[in-house]
Amino acid sequence: MSQSLLKVLQPEGWAPAKGYANGMAARGEMIFVAGMIGWNGQCQFETDDFVAQCKQALQNVVATLACAGAGPEHMARMTWYVKDKKEYVARGRELGKVYQEVMGRNYPAMSLVQVADLVEDRALVEIEVTAVKP
Repeated sequence: MSQSLLKVLQPEGWAPAKGYANGMAARGEMIFVAGMIGWNGQCQFETDDFVAQCKQALQNVVATLACAGAGPEHMARMTWYVKDKKEYVARGRELGKVYQEVMGRNYPAMSLVQVADLVEDRALVEIEVTAVKP
């Protein structure tokens, strides 16, 4: 992560955040990625598995960032919307592996929200990102 572009905000005396940043400061061109769900580029679901849908949604984020010449290292903020927070927590290790496989060790400020439903009935997760590139 380029320190001239993004700066992790870590309050003094706080325990380090694990898998996310408490805050980010950024400057440059802003890129807003809409909520990406776990379907492929043809708007078809290939699985109803939560972790597999998360991986596909993350890949969709990366593909969209690439359209602006950006990548995971440019992410400043990420918001996850899940239908079942208990599954998210229970499958955290699997999710961590998938996240690192797709996003590397890039951990922006993150939020997770459990929602009653998503627009696409088969969607189990939706992920949106704000990125900043030089």
